Order: sequence, then structure tokens, then C-alpha cells
Amino acid sequence: MSRILITSALPYINGVKHLGNLAGSMLPADVYARAMRLLGHDVLYICATDEHGTPAELAAQEAGLEVADYCEKMHTAQKEAGDNFKLSYDYFGRSSAPSNHALTQHFAHVLETNGLIEERTSKQVYSNADGRYLPDRYVEGTCPNCAFEAARGDQCDNCGKLLDPIDLIDPYSAVSGSKDVEIRETNHLYLKQSDMAPKLREWVEAATGWPPLAKSIAMKWLDEGLRDRAITRDLSWGIPVTNPDGSVRDGFEGKVFYVWFDAPIEYIAATQNWAVETGGNWESWWRTDKGADDVQYVQFMGKDNVAFHTLSFPTTIIGSGEPWKLVDQLKAFNWVTWYGGKFSTSQKRGVFMDQAIDIAPSDYWRWHLMANAPESSDAAFTWEEFQASINSDLANVLGNFVNRITKYAVGKFDGKVPEGGEYGEAEAWLIKELDTRLEALVAHYEAREFRKAMAETRAIWAAGNEYLTQAAPWTHYKTDIDQAAVGTRVGLNLVALFGVIAQPIIPDAAAKILSAMNIPEQFRTWNFRSAEEATSALPLGMEISAPDVLFTKIEDEDIASWAERFGGGEA
Repeated sequence: MSRILITSALPYINGVKHLGNLAGSMLPADVYARAMRLLGHDVLYICATDEHGTPAELAAQEAGLEVADYCEKMHTAQKEAGDNFKLSYDYFGRSSAPSNHALTQHFAHVLETNGLIEERTSKQVYSNADGRYLPDRYVEGTCPNCAFEAARGDQCDNCGKLLDPIDLIDPYSAVSGSKDVEIRETNHLYLKQSDMAPKLREWVEAATGWPPLAKSIAMKWLDEGLRDRAITRDLSWGIPVTNPDGSVRDGFEGKVFYVWFDAPIEYIAATQNWAVETGGNWESWWRTDKGADDVQYVQFMGKDNVAFHTLSFPTTIIGSGEPWKLVDQLKAFNWVTWYGGKFSTSQKRGVFMDQAIDIAPSDYWRWHLMANAPESSDAAFTWEEFQASINSDLANVLGNFVNRITKYAVGKFDGKVPEGGEYGEAEAWLIKELDTRLEALVAHYEAREFRKAMAETRAIWAAGNEYLTQAAPWTHYKTDIDQAAVGTRVGLNLVALFGVIAQPIIPDAAAKILSAMNIPEQFRTWNFRSAEEATSALPLGMEISAPDVLFTKIEDEDIASWAERFGGGEA
């Protein structure tokens, strides 16, 4: 048994997340956490809402609420959305919590003591129309590198070059659209990432278990020259910049820590809050001098968050000189695209978690998004492919198998696991097939290769259908009831097996299957050592039932209705 710490990138507070956010961090982290628990590992899955920064202030202003009230409301909404999708967080915290204030201020003091933070006078864009300094992402203009006319102040989405807002040509406010902006001097604290570049490069090069996407993004930033970055902003909502005695730092009244400095620290702070609520030991997960040296730490995120997790947060952790746990495996995802473009929270483009759960069960979304996970490239979402994968994989392959054999057992064997008969060629083929495929499935989950894990899961379900075709208990029942009993008994064991392996990905359907098999909660684990054991685990004479229809097919009329409501097909 291993101890596995899992974090997924914190969902931002400005609205319930869309399916792209779900597929790029929270859902795969949950599937991995469930799979590792199923295999007997000690798992701690931590997440939280990311509540600081200009977008939170602007969203609250639009909603007519104080920022704190808005964040509390949206934290509740995001927690509910996660619950609806059966995300199995061990703790879902808030980056605005007092624990994160204290820990962020602690890291800042330690880093400054170690010479990695210094106060600098910098030039920043001020919008007269908005009456505020504009953070990087709220300044737009023409890229000085490629002439793209909608470059953001921190990075050009067209050429990928890192930018400074004052480098933009013809800058304007992304808040109001006003070009009445000017460059003003202001003091900020800078994290001297450039001083850490050699250590970070050595660490990234030695990292294992990272997909090529994650390592290539980190190396690109290092190769371009890692820049020192301001870790404070001119905002009122956030974590105050303090002295070690807790007083506000001179000249930093009205300034707070930059959201991307404090957000990753919330992983640790949320674990502290988990410990308070559960009596757990947070230090054993995060401090290598307190037992965390044997923890496997796995992070999940979209590709736009990679640089902060591979460079900025490690600068904080390593630069502190304290014995904090660093990430071991980092799983980065590309984007799920929506009909030729990106899902967008700000533009309300695509389908969002609260909307999705209204039109289809969470299992449907979980299966489709992971079977088409954007691992090696961006993955396009279409209504037609959603319909096809649900109807084919879930309804036809898994649902049809469970329905056929359980109803047959109820009708012909009084709803009991029948005895009698001997294994033959069909059973020998099945055991050989499952031995290979079950081993491969575990390997795919351990490697966090989700598309492969879903494909292997489907192949195992398909093997069950092929077995029933070969065993044909309904045919043998007329002439050899013992032979029919073998096919039925093995088929029912397959139902239980399929329910077990379905738990990480479609937990609601898995629970219905296992309940129909009368399998108690404590035995719904991966406790079989071989395929032969898995196909004979149910006690003879055990009562079973036929579950209700597991998956209702998606009809063409549904697709037409959803496309009309949410769009689809437009460029």
C-alpha cells in the first residue's frame, strides 16, 4: 500500500466551471483517486476554490455583492457542482481561509529572509476610466513580437511569448475597453525566480512520471529565460502583505499577494484544515521531516497552469529551504474544445457543470470526458460524439450485458447464483483474456493514462458479451442445465467484476450493479488476485436481482434540443 497525495488545480471562483475545466483537472484527479483507493492505497485528495484576484472583484461587482459574500456563495455552488459529479474530495477548501493567509505570509517572510524576494519599483498600467491598476490579464493590446491584436498583458495566445503589459502596443483596459490608460510607477515584491533557474532546471530534468506536455512547457519557460515576477498586486481583496510581527508592511497598504503566489500554497493550507476537521496529521503528508518522504504526490491541471506548478510554486517550496514535499508526478492536460473554439467561463461559452447535470446523469459526462480525455492533444466536444459514446459503450456494451444475464438468472435460476457444470473452452478463453486485460487496466491507471484505461475497461465489458455469445446459457438450458448454469454463474460473476472496475469512472451505475449483486460495501474492492478468482467469487446460491435499466439511450431529439439550447456547430 502506498500513500498518495492528490491535488487538482483550484477552480477559480468566478462562476461554476465548464466541462473543459472539469475534464482538465478535477475529474481525472477524482478518477485516479478512486482507482488508487480501489487498489488499496491510502489516498488524500485535496482541492479548493481559488478566490483572490481581479476577476473575483469584478465578478462580485457584476453580481452586486461584497467580494467576501460572492466568494462564499460561489464556493457553495462549486462544492455542490462537484458533489453532483461525485468528485470524491477528501477536503474542498477555500484559498481565502485564515490558514492560507498565515501560510502565504510565512512563505513570503522566509523567502525574503533567504534573499529570494525583493521590493522593486515597477511600471504598471493604470486605467483612468476604471480608476484602478490593471493586472496583467486585464491589459490587452497588440503583441510586440507577432503583431497579434488581442494579446494579453502576461502572454500572447498567438505566439506564446511571455509579455509585460507595458510592452504591448496600443494597450487598453480589458475591463472597460478604454484606451485612457497610462503607465505609473508602483512598488511591489518580486519573487526572484531567475536565481532559482539552475535548481529548477535540474529538478525538472530529473522528474519522472510527467507527460511530455508538462515537461516541454516547463523547459520552454526555462529556455526563454525565467523572469522574476511580482507577487503582489494593487487590490483590496486578498492576503495582506505583512511584516513578521503581523503588521502591514510600510508602503503596501492597499496591496495584497498575487493570486498565483497564494493559490498553490492553499494545497497545504487546505490539508491543514482537513486535519482540523478529521484529526488527521497534515504534516505527515507535506513535511518530509514528519513522514512525507514516503508520500507520492500527484498533481492534475490544464496546460495553462503548468508553468506555475513546475516553476513558480517549486520556487516557493525549494526557496524556503524548509522540508516541504515537492510534486512527484504531474499530469497535464490539453483543452477540451467547443466547436472550433475554447470553452469560456467569461464568455459563457459551452456547457457548464450545473447545466450538464440537468440534462444527463453525471456518469454519462464522466465516461465521455475521460474516454476522450485531452491527453496528447486538444479534444473536440460534439453532441454527436457524446451521444455515440454513451449509447455504444454504456448502454449497448455494459448495460446490455448486465441486463441480459441478470434477467436470465432471475427467470431461470430463481435469482440465485447457480451451481453445477464444469469450465470449458469459453471459460478458458475468458480467463486468459481477463488476466491480460485486468493487468493492463491497473497499469494504465497507475500511469494515469485515462484514455487507455477507458478503452481497456470497455474491452473488458466487450469480452463479457463475447463470452455470453460463446457460452450461450439460454441455448444449453434446453438440453444441459448444468452447462447453462456454468455460463450463468460466470456471467453473474462478470457483472460483479464489471461493477467493481466501473467504480472509478461511473460510480452511480457501479453502485446499482453491485447492489443488485448483493455485494456489501466493504467487499466492493479490487480484492481478487486473478481472473479465475474474479469469475468464481460469488457464493453458490447467493441471491441476486436484475437492476433497473442502467443507461437510457440519448435520442436524436435530445441532441437537437441541447444543440438549440447551448449551441453546437457554430465556428
